[in-house]
Amino acid sequence: MVPRLLPLRLGAALESAGLCSRCLVRIHRQKQPILTSRRTFAATRSLQNEISRSQPFPRILRKAYFSANSLPTTQPLANKLFRVAGREIQSTANSAPRFTSAAPIIDQQSSAEIPETVQESTELPHRRRQRLKVEKESNSGEGTLRPDASARLSALSSSLPKTSLRRTMATYLALTKPHLSFLVVLTATTAFGLYPIPSLLALDPAVTPLPTLSTSTLTCFYLTTGTFLASASANTLNMLFEPQHDARMSRTRNRPLVRKLLTPRAALLFAIATGTIGVGALYYGTNPTVAALGAFNLALYAFVYTPLKRIHVINTWVGAIVGGIPPLMGWVAAAGQTATTGHDTWRDMLFGPESAGGWILAAILYAWQFPHFNALSHTIREEYKNAGYRMLAWTNPARNGRVAMRYTLLLFPLCAGLWWVGVVDKGFLIGGTLVNCWIAREGYKFWRLKGANGSSRALFWASVWYLPLLLVGSLATKKGVWDGVWNRVMGIQPDDDDEFEDEEEEEEMQGTLSVLRTQDGRADIITSAKPVS
Repeated sequence: MVPRLLPLRLGAALESAGLCSRCLVRIHRQKQPILTSRRTFAATRSLQNEISRSQPFPRILRKAYFSANSLPTTQPLANKLFRVAGREIQSTANSAPRFTSAAPIIDQQSSAEIPETVQESTELPHRRRQRLKVEKESNSGEGTLRPDASARLSALSSSLPKTSLRRTMATYLALTKPHLSFLVVLTATTAFGLYPIPSLLALDPAVTPLPTLSTSTLTCFYLTTGTFLASASANTLNMLFEPQHDARMSRTRNRPLVRKLLTPRAALLFAIATGTIGVGALYYGTNPTVAALGAFNLALYAFVYTPLKRIHVINTWVGAIVGGIPPLMGWVAAAGQTATTGHDTWRDMLFGPESAGGWILAAILYAWQFPHFNALSHTIREEYKNAGYRMLAWTNPARNGRVAMRYTLLLFPLCAGLWWVGVVDKGFLIGGTLVNCWIAREGYKFWRLKGANGSSRALFWASVWYLPLLLVGSLATKKGVWDGVWNRVMGIQPDDDDEFEDEEEEEEMQGTLSVLRTQDGRADIITSAKPVS
């Protein structure tokens, strides 16, 4: 059976006589190896031009050309277009050519590269942006966090000579968890500065007598030093009790005891020394109540919270109590400076009428722990699970998000409570509301998205910045701190009546009772000193 002739219109280079299909194929095979063709108008014209000009098919007819020039089709659609475009010319040496459906016109070397090329080049721009965004999030380590300060200090110390003093100092500093200890000191000193007495953070020098100011500075020094050392002792014991668990987590596997930069005996001696010196500084530099709070917090963190992490999820609530005690320590340290004979017991300083501000600050730090830690634990929940730590992030992810969101909402009334008890001015309500709205928004997204789409990291970093902004803002808006400066700028002089009343109060305070002890030991009131007009 003679195949049907191709309806070709030959160019000027060919004779006007018609050619059969066998002749056309024979002429075509003399110019190049067996290629495929398409029975379409475009393919027919190209075949005519090739025969007439003795040139291979134009590059535009090859599938590789469309792939390289971003043909706006997907891979299946591209293959379908090339199949429908024509039929393949198959010929053998002993048989006449026949037309069948065939693959695209492309050589064997290019066909192996088509799938990947077409997939990349035919992808729509918005789809490509979405794919790259997902790949970036997955490659950025959603399930990992950068090593903590202790791990980085351990890496630094391991690169130094073994006999170097700098190596030894860096190793012992790594045991203290410096970032965490600094945060503890910041909360304690902020509460110390917020205590409502004129000798603390009074910007008007006339209000603050020099002896009282020097006493406040010395007390603050003892508070800072003692709190840092007590925190360093607790953190060292924490590392000493769980090196095998720290080795399973990327954040903690480079800590000094995991890398064996120190012996457990050296770490234990360091913990005992720092704990003893820290609690002693709090006792002699502030008051016994602060020292007792520091010792209690050390024991609670090292001997209760640390082992409880591998037993029950309630460890998060216990750790929040540990974070809330340092502000109370700073408040009580400031209260001890103004203690009198009737106001020097631990009950008066912890539960007296002026203790409300300290408890509110402690409650703020307690509530802040949950959005901060729940977001952090969600990011590395698999590592916590592999290390054997029972955290809500992997035991109950839904509850983990709810708890974080609830405590972000609790921060609103707690911050308003500082203004209600007279610790800060009304300006704090504005700034505090703004930062609370920020962290509450991130907490809601974290709960609604269950930590996906980067919501856990967003909440974590919001909590990191939230605390210093709130503490610095509270110090800047402390009630009465700007009164002296404002009066000097505006030229306002205090009223004479107020000065007269203050003088009368001072004279009344100076009046004392003269007591004469008789021989039998009884005290009789002889006279009562009265102010002389």
